[in-house]
This record gives sequence, C-alpha cells and structure tokens, in this order.
Amino acid sequence: MNSNLEPAVAVDVVVSGGGPVGLMLACELRLGGARVVVVERRTDVDQTIKAGSINTPTAEAFYRRGLLPAIAEVQQRTLDQVQAFMRGRPGGAVDGQPPRTPPKFAGHFGGIMLSGALLDEADPDFTHAGPAGDVALVPQQEVERLLAERAAQLGVDLRRGVELTGFDAEDDGVTVRTAPVGGGPDRTLRAGWLVGCDGGRSTVRKLAGFAFPGSDPQITGHQAVVTMTGAETLKRGWNHTGTGTYVHGPVPGRILTVEFDGAPADREAPVTAEELQSSLRRVTGLTDITVTEVHTATRFTDNARQAADYRAGRVLLAGDAAHVHSPFGGQGLNLGIGDALNLGWKLAAVVRGQAPEGLLDSYTAERHPIGAWVLDWTRAQIALMRPEPHSRALLDVVTELMGTAAGTTHFVKKISGVWQRYDLPGSHRLVGRSAPDLELADGRRLADLMHEGRALLLDLADDAELRAVAEGYGDRVRVVTTTCPAGPAPAGLLVRPDGCTAWAADAADDRADAVQGLAASLAQWFGAPAPVGG
Repeated sequence: MNSNLEPAVAVDVVVSGGGPVGLMLACELRLGGARVVVVERRTDVDQTIKAGSINTPTAEAFYRRGLLPAIAEVQQRTLDQVQAFMRGRPGGAVDGQPPRTPPKFAGHFGGIMLSGALLDEADPDFTHAGPAGDVALVPQQEVERLLAERAAQLGVDLRRGVELTGFDAEDDGVTVRTAPVGGGPDRTLRAGWLVGCDGGRSTVRKLAGFAFPGSDPQITGHQAVVTMTGAETLKRGWNHTGTGTYVHGPVPGRILTVEFDGAPADREAPVTAEELQSSLRRVTGLTDITVTEVHTATRFTDNARQAADYRAGRVLLAGDAAHVHSPFGGQGLNLGIGDALNLGWKLAAVVRGQAPEGLLDSYTAERHPIGAWVLDWTRAQIALMRPEPHSRALLDVVTELMGTAAGTTHFVKKISGVWQRYDLPGSHRLVGRSAPDLELADGRRLADLMHEGRALLLDLADDAELRAVAEGYGDRVRVVTTTCPAGPAPAGLLVRPDGCTAWAADAADDRADAVQGLAASLAQWFGAPAPVGG
C-alpha cells in the first residue's frame, strides 16, 4: 500500500463514476440525507455522442424532481435542429413559415420507424404520465449536464479527474483507494457503501468478483457527428443494405453504421475519420463520400451481459456496470437512470438507520427483470437487422405489423417504458406501477409534491384513519389530504420516493383491509413507525 496515503475520510457512500447514472444516484442519496462522494475520471461532462432520447420513466423521474422545464427546453432545441435538417435549410423555415410541430416522437425498432400518427395516444398507459409523457428528445450529454448542475445544488462532493484504483470491503464498511488520473497522491476514503456506476468495463464489478454472464458481440457499430462531402447522396433516416445498416441524421452530420463482421479488433483505439469513411462506404456502397472532420465519435458492439446480482455485501452496481447491450433504441441511459432512482432512496434509508439492510435485496429483485428484458429487446433488433435472407424476410413481416395502429401502440409502449411494473404485494391495479400524475384540487399535480424525494401518502377521501396509520413516520412519509376533481382517482395512494405506487385503495374497498394493507406497506418500505409522542 502506498505510504503517501492521506488520512481516511468517513462518508456514507462512494459512487465510482460521474456519468448520468452516478450523478442521478448521488442526487437521490443527498435528498435522502446521505453523505456521498462521487469520483469520476473525466474532468468535464462527456460530449461523446450517445443516446439521443429519454423514455417516459426517465422523464417522470426528472419531472418529480422539478426538472421538467429544463428538459422540455432541451427537447425544443433538439426539435429545432431536427426540423432544420429534415428541411435541408439552415433556418428550418419553409417559404417564410415556421416549422410545423411533428407527430409525437415514437422511436424505432431495428431501424423500422414508428409513426406517431398511428399511435393510440388515448391509451391509459400514455395518459398516465401527465406532461412528462410529452418529453423524449433529450440527448444524453444534456442529461449529464443537467444532473451535474443538480448535484452541485444539492452539495454532492463530485471529484473530477479522480479514479478508483482499489477497495477493501468488510462487514462494516468499504475502504476505497483513489488517485488523480494525471498523477498525484493517492487518497483513501472510508465509506459505509460503494456503488459502481463506472460503465460496461466497470473496475468495481471486476474487483468485487461479480459474475457477468451473457452473449458475445456479433457487430461493430460506429456513431459520429462529422463534416463530410458527398452527404447529398445519402438517404436520410435508417437504411438497410446488402452489407449492413446506416443512419443519416436526424441532426446535421450525424451518421451511424452497423456491420455484421464481429467485434472490433481494438475497442479502445481512437475513432478516426478514415475508419468512419471506410465503414460508411462499405455499408452504403457509395465511394464519393469523404469524411473530412470528426466532431464526436464512438465505437460500439452488441455485447450483451448482465450481473447475476446487483449487490455483493456493501458493494452494489448500477447502470452499465450491471448490464451491457447494444445501444439501439437508447435503452441503456434509461435503464441506468431507473437503477439509480430505485437504489438511491433505499440505500439512503439504510444509511440513516431507518430501514434494515434487507431492503436492498429488493433492488436486484425489482431491477434485474427489466434489465433482462432490455438485453433481449436489443438482441431481437440485431437478429432483425442482419443482412441475410431470413432476417430480411422477418424485417418485412415486422414492418407490416408495426404499420398498424395496434402494432405501433404495442411497440411504443415497450420502447417508451410505460409497460414497466414491479411485482409488489397488493392486488390494486396501480400497485407496482409508476404513480399516475393526478391533477389536484389546488392546481398542483402529484409530481409537484415529490420534489424533496420523500414518500407520499395522498389522502383523496379525507380519511383520518388512513392518516393516523402514517403518523409515526414523520419526515419519511409526506401526508397530503386533498381531492382530485379532474376525473376518477383512488381514495388513497402511497407513493415511494422513486415514484412507484406501493399501496392504493378505492372508496369501494373494504375499509379494514385498506387500513391493514397501508400499515403493511409502510412497514415493508419505511420500517417501523416511531412511537406516537416519542
């Protein structure tokens, strides 16, 4: 061990990795009252081109933390760029007229674009999210920037240019060793917990010995924003060819190629203009395309793996550290944000001594099935995109299915994440689902009551007996009595800090069962109540 180690610093949680997932987790931990240090190798927000959109659960998470105006503003800027590109004019106007609002963003599956015009937006799963359901086109770089600003506001100790070099995990805590990336004295941090949010090649996962089974890569993909000549010969959007797949747009200079020739020889090598140009020429068959400048670029594969468990003692994983897959559909960012949202409040409660460590077992139980679904969802797209007769026949069949209103609605539900539900105790239709964004009598919405990251008991029937059950939970559970005049609503709703409905009851439900169910749910998620008057 280095003799120049600084004195240990006691913190509740060390988060390795300061990308969107690590920052989201740190923000949730701070809202829950935990002391947290984030160590991140990069010295600034990562500007590498990555996911171009967020799904509905991610938009809901930001909405419930007061960030909806900020992400809506980012979406508008993105839409302006997309509209300008699609019109082929820098100003984005046509004959002096302002750009028209496009149909609702619907996404794609294996490069098959979904039409917002065919989407059944009256489906209850889409109206469930309220205003958050209208936000999707938010690039990953902007998500990271917003979360970095949020983390600073909350007092997160974010240490950039610092990397985790090792750790020792014991029964009562974790000793974490870090070092400046450019050289300098090592430092030891003594923490209660360590969370690896350090990406698909996670150092934390490897050192902790997590099993990481899955399937090997079959493709080499490139995504970049470039300056090029000959771009006028490229078709816009997704295009399947005899040698692979390419994408041009939806913003100026953005290209993506997929070749089914196995994994790249060196994932770590810088992506050059020559490499991008060669791939684009091979896939398109066009030899007059010349890439003259690379603004941002990344190389990817369809390596699909998932940790068997997201926790090993006092070490946990979230985001790409827990699961990797191809980037098609932008599922990785959203999956990781969901991990952070689920884990943050639980780990903070354990840190504060308000919940037993066993609460953390529900993290893997709830998030692992969704991660497994994402791996299969992305694998299916790879199977559909292969440049061979059987896959192309399947592509035609799926395209026809997705061209129907029912098919579009089904696929958009999957892509948008509105289908997601945790397997929680209780038979009410809302239990385990994201809480509906109810409009309340005073003009507020349910999301407005969750900015502080606390659980919420919403009493919509002025039921003193239900409120009495929650009396001993103090600041752990916020109790609000109001009405919901806009439409049908349950009589009561218990919402966890992550926005998941833990308990709900209707006015017609048996009263004794409702009270008993609420008491059981409160105890399960928030521990024992404090003695009244104690």
